Amino acid sequence: MLNPTSRWSPTDYAKNAAFVPELGRAVVELLAPKAGERILDLGCGDGVLTEALVAAGAEVVGVDASPEMVAAAKARGLDARVMDGQALDFDGEFDAIFSNAALHWMLDPGAVARGAFRALKPGGRFVGEQGGAGNIAQLRGALREVLTARGYPVPAEDPQWYANPEEFTRVYDAAGFGDIEAWLIDRPTPLPAGAAAWYKTFRAGFLDSAKVPEAEIESVTAEAESRAAPALKQPDGRWIADYVRLRFTMRKP
Repeated sequence: MLNPTSRWSPTDYAKNAAFVPELGRAVVELLAPKAGERILDLGCGDGVLTEALVAAGAEVVGVDASPEMVAAAKARGLDARVMDGQALDFDGEFDAIFSNAALHWMLDPGAVARGAFRALKPGGRFVGEQGGAGNIAQLRGALREVLTARGYPVPAEDPQWYANPEEFTRVYDAAGFGDIEAWLIDRPTPLPAGAAAWYKTFRAGFLDSAKVPEAEIESVTAEAESRAAPALKQPDGRWIADYVRLRFTMRKP
């Protein structure tokens, strides 16, 4: 789920990001795992959805670039391995690949696509979901405004690949996949802990790259939350984030 240049805490993730695997259960249903299938969970994170694949009777290997998250997945009794999704080393091993909220962290999508193609058996399917074009534009914009106003060296680009369906399809078609379907889903998403907690969980690596000292994290994220509030905080006090997802299915001929 996570790229190796970011900092991830399984504890914070479980507390502030439980909505990610919960909303990903629809993708598990789209995959429709079958007993006896061998499935690769690409970007398994802490293994919550990997468990759902195992519960269907599949033999599942989870991979993730974060050692901390892989350790959390192993603690669930899962076969989880530290591996960069841009450098998969499997060859014709899997009936299916599943991925939820992971591919947008991998900035060489062509390498991901080629590795996924190699990993599948002929006829194998790849089903998943990632952040899509326009994802969390309000949240991202508010943080950038704060960092810029405070004089931090803000990276020119956010370190995520939020693709549109056409761009995504071109990448996976070039890798050899067929029957590619990709579509965007506007999915307003509740943030039970608010925007500041979201920033600390999902943008820790971005704050690092902007050289924000640990002592300033609280004030930076609080100010960013304040800036995002007019667009995302509801009259009843709930936070609804502007998530856009790209969901997809494809098959290796």
